[in-house]
Amino acid sequence: TLVELPSDKIAIGCKWVFRLKQNPDGSVNKYKACLVAKGFHQRLGHDYNENFSPVIKPVTVRIILTLAISNKWPLQQLDVNNAFLNVVLEEEVYMQQPSSFENSNKQLVCRLNKAIYGLKQAPRAWYDKLKHTLLQFQFVPSKCDPSLFVYSKAGSMVYILIYVDDIIITGSDSKLIRTLVSQLNSVSSLKDLGDLDYFLGIEVLIRLMALLLSLNPSISGIY
Repeated sequence: TLVELPSDKIAIGCKWVFRLKQNPDGSVNKYKACLVAKGFHQRLGHDYNENFSPVIKPVTVRIILTLAISNKWPLQQLDVNNAFLNVVLEEEVYMQQPSSFENSNKQLVCRLNKAIYGLKQAPRAWYDKLKHTLLQFQFVPSKCDPSLFVYSKAGSMVYILIYVDDIIITGSDSKLIRTLVSQLNSVSSLKDLGDLDYFLGIEVLIRLMALLLSLNPSISGIY
């Protein structure tokens, strides 16, 4: 919302970030443009407070992958579309008008109604919203890793791993997984990336791992 800047506030800067997203074979998938706030201009206690956001631990990723491969469960990867824009900001945050979108009145600034990339509190606010949604769907956060959520119903298990806006979901019941994904999509728009193949720098060769485990179950520890 374009407003006049209050006398006790500052307007943080912003910039456009352009990125080329490629397919595994190197071909162009899409051109991406993202407006990013210059969060380093923010002041603690003025336009943000808490900013810590938990992310999934590497050891948790390896354990869940081993569990899924050993039990031949589906491994699905999801991406949340414009994740931070799903979060309504609690703090008053003002930002300079972005280039190429200036209003004729240069004195006005943007009051951010929702979080955008670059804000210090954006990842935490998004995690809190996603956690609240998962709790409503009867997921339970792991005591060992708060970015792992577990759903149990009638002997079926579903696991969700979260790294900001990247999500892995696996479990013993494919139909239940589809139902839960549909419910999540009704709250925050999701992009189904299909079978898991690459996550946090880990290339997941599901067929190869399944073959190795079938030949020698004792090697599961290397994953």
